[in-house]
This record gives sequence, C-alpha cells and structure tokens, in this order.
Amino acid sequence: MEVGLIGTGLMGLPMGQRLLDSSVSLVTYNRTVEKLEPLRAAGAAIAPNVPALLGACSVVLLMLSDASAIREVLLSDAHRSALCGRTIIQMGTIAPRESRWLRDEIVAAGGEYLEAPVLGSIPEARTGTLQVMVGATPAQYEQWRSLLANFGQEPRYIGEVGSAAALKLALNQLIASLTTAFSLSLAFTQAQGVDPEVFMQVLRQSALYAPTFDKKLQRMLQRNFEHPNFPTKHLLKDTRLFLAEAQANHLGVDSLAGVQQILARACQLGLSDADYSALFAAVSPNPLVNLQSHQERDHVL
Repeated sequence: MEVGLIGTGLMGLPMGQRLLDSSVSLVTYNRTVEKLEPLRAAGAAIAPNVPALLGACSVVLLMLSDASAIREVLLSDAHRSALCGRTIIQMGTIAPRESRWLRDEIVAAGGEYLEAPVLGSIPEARTGTLQVMVGATPAQYEQWRSLLANFGQEPRYIGEVGSAAALKLALNQLIASLTTAFSLSLAFTQAQGVDPEVFMQVLRQSALYAPTFDKKLQRMLQRNFEHPNFPTKHLLKDTRLFLAEAQANHLGVDSLAGVQQILARACQLGLSDADYSALFAAVSPNPLVNLQSHQERDHVL
C-alpha cells in the first residue's frame, strides 16, 4: 500500500521520516519543493502535483498549517475528482467545524475522511511517541489504527469527526494559557529581585507545577527562542480558533482573549516563527527597565 503525505514542515518532515523508518512506502508532496529533499534522500517518492499523489495512493495524510491551506491544496476544482476512492486523514490542528466541513466536501467528492490530530512535538514525532486522537467512525478507526500507530503506540478513539479536533484545540488552549501565566509569574518575580531558581524550587514542590514550565524556563531566561518545535504564529492561530469555537458555545473567554493579545504582540515583535516561549518577550519586553523602576521606587520610599 502506498501512503501519501501532503505537508512536510516542522511536524510533517519527522512524521514522514518515521513512516520510512517503519518501512512504509511513502509518496510525498509539498508546495515548497526544497522541503522534500530529506524525505527523497531517505527513500520517499516525490509527487509532482496533488493529482499525481492521489492517483498513486489509497490513503493520504495531511499535515498542513490550517484549513485554508487544505482547501487550496486538496479541494480546488482541478483536484476534487482525484479524491474519489481515496481516504484522507487530517492530522493538523483545525477547528471542529472546519473538520466536519472537510469531511462533507471529501465525501461528496467520493472519498472518505477522518481526523487524527496529534499532541506532542518534533522529538515525539521522531520517536513515534505522539498522542494520536482519532475522530472517525469505529470502522475507520479499526481500519487505520495500525497506520496511525506508527506515530503513537496507542491511537485513541475519541468519537465522530470534530471530537478529536475539539480535544486538540482544548489542549493547545492549555499550552497558550499555562505558558502565558508562567511567563507573567516568572517576569514578576524577576522584576522584584527574586532568584528564578528559588521561584522554581517552590513551584516544583507545589500542586501548581507543570513540566512544561521547566521545558520553557531556560528559553525565557536566556531569551533564546530559536529552533522552534512549535512557532508562535501557529499557537496564535490555534488560540484564535479556540476563541471562535468557545464563543459559539457561549463560554466565557475573557482570560484567553488577553492571551491572544500577548501572542499577537509577540508576533508584532518579529517572533512569529520563533518558539512560542517567545511570548515571554511580549510579557516582559524590557526586564532591566522593570528592575530599575523597582529599585527607584524603593529608594523613594
């Protein structure tokens, strides 16, 4: 069986390499051809265009940035007819309503659709330890579980299409909110002259601690946001998607609206492609000024 992969960016590339390491016959396509070279060198076939890939593969994995990219790449008038008889597995982060819309469009074109977004990043993609969440019919889940197990040993069935997309957005909302809250506390204690390690020692021994804090700590302290596993612009996109879906469900989103503003500010600072821990730069744009203000206030008092 030939497996297709469309989208070989930060996550698509290691996922493609994982399939090749598992001896899966892989055909790939990416709008930026240069990004295909590592997979070509590892043995993947390169499709010149989307219809050629669809013609060669019975199942196609999508790892594209958003629903707009999926529509552009897969659902143009020139490509729709090639979807007949093909199964499309959407693995990126999109909104539940977008996923259901894609299902309807692909089914109308004669294909099948399921969603399988993943939790984890580049290291987990390389080692096959992603958490894979599947929104599909039970029959589709059973049919494709062994393929998805290349990315995570126990793909989890969530429910119908839309349910896994919703769960993935909920988890990414936590990434945004937790990282912003941690950034604010870290910046505040720094401005007040508290040693960051003392802050972390107390935090680690409390019920407030989350492992992601230590994963991002050194990036924030050093203000080194290069070589991202998850860029700021993508977390901003996911936060906006969550906000729209949550508002449609009449949920209170005031706190997350503030997080969105901080992420947007980080992007305005030129950190769109940096690791999302760069939101720390938006929370604390000039820590030396903050510390100086604190010292001057104490002197006046």
